Amino acid sequence: MARPGHNITGVSLMIPELDSKRLEVLKEILPAARRFGLLSDPAISDPAGLRVIADTARALGVELRTADARSANDFLPAISSLRAQGAEGVNVLSSPLLFHFREELGPLLVANKLPAICEWPEMAASACLASYGTTLRELYAMEAALADKMLKGASPADTPAQQPTRFRLVINQKTARAIGVEIPPSILARADEVIE
Repeated sequence: MARPGHNITGVSLMIPELDSKRLEVLKEILPAARRFGLLSDPAISDPAGLRVIADTARALGVELRTADARSANDFLPAISSLRAQGAEGVNVLSSPLLFHFREELGPLLVANKLPAICEWPEMAASACLASYGTTLRELYAMEAALADKMLKGASPADTPAQQPTRFRLVINQKTARAIGVEIPPSILARADEVIE
């Protein structure tokens, strides 16, 4: 990260680390849960990242079930599969596909009374129970700062890759009420935003 080398630098979204952290937050929201689902986009799922999440699940004492979605048409079968496998909550893994179709995904999760944690605040606004991660605004600002350095002649090889440093926890209380989940006060106290 500090010295990328060659002709490359960039921004890391810390996907494996944040997907695991979201699992921890989901367990805090649902402390009695013993089985969680992962909604994954197989086009970008990384086996190493899935192992990190599996390690986190073992440490938390929860079982994982995975369902894949290759398109929005797969959402309902995937959610039904997770529900049939006894998932008590879902970690919606980082994916441009899942983010793009958030307006379709969120209501399906609510209709199936399946609490979900997602990546972006916009996903919590679209009916995920919670989101944890950086914001698109911060991501774009990091990318713009790197582009500015490159345009001013900096060498990508010598320009440290960037990572987000601020993370936001967003809780959707409207979704919580709709699916009958009581958000623990400790989570509400830590939330950067609560959607009523």
